[in-house]
Amino acid sequence: MTIAEALLGSLLIVVVLWEGFETIILPRRVTRRFRLTRLFYRYSWLPWSRLITWLLPHRRQETWLSFYGPLSLLVLFGLWAASLIVGFALLYAALGSPTTASHVSPGFFTDLYLSSTTFFTLGLGDVTPISGAARALVVMESGMGFGFLALVISYLPALNQSFSHREVSISLLDARAGSPPTAGEMLRRHRYERGMEALRQLLHEWELWSAEFLEGHLSYPVLAYFRSQHDNQSWLGALAAVLDTSALIMAGVEGACARQAELTFAMARHALVDLSLIFRTRPRHSKDRLPPEKLTELTALLKQAGIALKEDGFEERLKELRRLYEPYLHALSAYFRFALPHWMPNGARMDNWQASSWERAAAGTPTVEVLRGDHF
Repeated sequence: MTIAEALLGSLLIVVVLWEGFETIILPRRVTRRFRLTRLFYRYSWLPWSRLITWLLPHRRQETWLSFYGPLSLLVLFGLWAASLIVGFALLYAALGSPTTASHVSPGFFTDLYLSSTTFFTLGLGDVTPISGAARALVVMESGMGFGFLALVISYLPALNQSFSHREVSISLLDARAGSPPTAGEMLRRHRYERGMEALRQLLHEWELWSAEFLEGHLSYPVLAYFRSQHDNQSWLGALAAVLDTSALIMAGVEGACARQAELTFAMARHALVDLSLIFRTRPRHSKDRLPPEKLTELTALLKQAGIALKEDGFEERLKELRRLYEPYLHALSAYFRFALPHWMPNGARMDNWQASSWERAAAGTPTVEVLRGDHF
């Protein structure tokens, strides 16, 4: 028995099993700095996103960036399986390759073949163990392979369910806050009879959404790489619009649901900060999303829509609230390549529910791929 092979194989198996446990089963944030899964995502996402940004035109980038989430998950599962197979092959080699095989001589590649067929429970029988220890390892590996496949099969539906649940609320913002959603448009569209009550209910739903979003993305961080169906929508853009709206109300929108805005702001900011901790995106100050001239336009837009603002200290209160969350927005936006929404609509633009490629083509306007997946 080679001690080095036994130790290396055992270490490889234990590390991969622990990574799988933390990623798939453990329902909480992992604070340990060194994680193979975290390194895999960080050092595969950054080259992928930069390559897409450099090589493709802007209108095609979002589609290719959306491929990363599902593909990375498949590659990660493949790396885990390959590592477990190599780990068990090293253990067989440490035992002296105690196998009988037709047409091949015992050796590491034979051990690797035995490990592969055992892990995937093929049961071909052309390579068989001949010692008690090797037989025990074969039984252990076959059980581990069966359990690994079962975990992967059970993990994917839970992931898809969480993704779908997240996207439903984002899509509902389309008619309520525009495409992409903005705080100014959200307030303007709720200036009807009992509109403030509807806005209070909407913010309450987004308080719950932020809590569910936080719990889901703590358990399944890979979900953050799954992008929305529409190019002008994202979980970060929706979170930014809700935080902007809550900040405006808290800063001084008269007659609005200030208490609910405070609750939604607190939960949404909590989700934003914890996501920054998970992906280690340090808060950063970037281009001002609301310079003085844009703030003047925003206040004029709100007043024109009949929304009364408290004049005393409004700008200072809004600035203080923005400092609490905008650095995290900029950091996550730069990391995930998400465009942050403006505070009010940037020119005349139809909502997603109003637009289609056929209508644009009939009107003679350039076709923009609004709904990702025009391959149906």
